[in-house]
Amino acid sequence: MLRIVLTHLFLFLLPFFCYALWLWLSKRSSHPDRWSKGPIAWLTLAGLVLVISGLAGMALLERSPQGLNFIPSGMQDGVFVPGRFE
Repeated sequence: MLRIVLTHLFLFLLPFFCYALWLWLSKRSSHPDRWSKGPIAWLTLAGLVLVISGLAGMALLERSPQGLNFIPSGMQDGVFVPGRFE
């Protein structure tokens, strides 16, 4: 689960990193007004698009065992039984 969260966090932060890298390479980082509301809004939108496309890709490409039913986790006779496919 942590891998999934970190992957989507990386996808969200990727546009910000690319913009900061572009500012650094173009030597425009000395102007704090470059990080105004305009670029931040577009970077946030781009990050959200990447996260949503990543979620859709995971949902479409991740395979579950065919012909098996998922039994969710629960308590049986006072013992925790993890989720499984049967």
